[in-house]
Amino acid sequence: MALWSHAQPAFPSKPVTLVVPTAAGGTTDLSARMLAQALSPVLGQSIVVDNKGGGNGNIAANQVKRAPADGYTLLMQYSGYHVISPHVTRQKQWDLSDFQAVANVISAPQIIVVRVDLPVKNLDELIAYAKANPGKLNYASSGNGSLQHVTGAMLEQQAGIKMVHVPYKGTGPALQDLLAGQVDLTFGTAPPFMPHIAVGKLRVLAVTSKDRLSSLPQVPTTAEAGYPKVNATSWFAVFAPAAMPKAVVDKLTADIQQVVRSAAFVQKAQEQGATADYLNPSQLSERVNAEFKTWQSVVQSSKIEAE
Repeated sequence: MALWSHAQPAFPSKPVTLVVPTAAGGTTDLSARMLAQALSPVLGQSIVVDNKGGGNGNIAANQVKRAPADGYTLLMQYSGYHVISPHVTRQKQWDLSDFQAVANVISAPQIIVVRVDLPVKNLDELIAYAKANPGKLNYASSGNGSLQHVTGAMLEQQAGIKMVHVPYKGTGPALQDLLAGQVDLTFGTAPPFMPHIAVGKLRVLAVTSKDRLSSLPQVPTTAEAGYPKVNATSWFAVFAPAAMPKAVVDKLTADIQQVVRSAAFVQKAQEQGATADYLNPSQLSERVNAEFKTWQSVVQSSKIEAE
């Protein structure tokens, strides 16, 4: 009996902290809060969302990397920080091997959006316009080396066109200049653009994924337009310190699967222009490794460098 009394309590026996590598309000934060709200009653413990923005995701990643590997400190990671940032960061601060995949939660493709008075109605017309006017088109991004920047570079590569990249300090100011006609187009996840698309202030040309968005069913995918390699879906997934015990990983991923596949969670994600997209640890690891190599190739061939 004495031995039993000193056994570790079953996981979880106290609140769990979900560290987010962005400020409040973005899709990463939204994904974390959606998951925390739905997962907490399943785990039987509160889940604290801890926003640690800055450093291209490195501040949050380092906090979780150094945390005890007991399941009580987890990272809600944004794919751009996990598989693109390492290729455009001058000083490496962590490796993929520092983390253990737990579960993918949400995926959200980029959409290609143009100012409403640009004389193009679809992706083919945009590419034809770019070829007829080399170097005239410019596209906004949320910063050098961001997913929007790299998606633009990917489109240039695949379509054989050249555009001018205009980096901004975030999606907000890029969107404002697009609405004002100061830039021609941009890329981004759907939620911030949806109100402007709905009232005809912006035109969406394509969704950069293999499947159409249920919130934009009339918009074709880049694959349908003949550019299947222009596939830039952001994903938001839970990672843990590398040494976390398998029993804790199994418990967490099973409970996350239950939550993410629930009708309520699926509907809420769709309303945001995203998709509830559970992947188990093995599937998530495969996605990470494949995309890490893909984006490395795009970054290197496009000569994108750290700021």
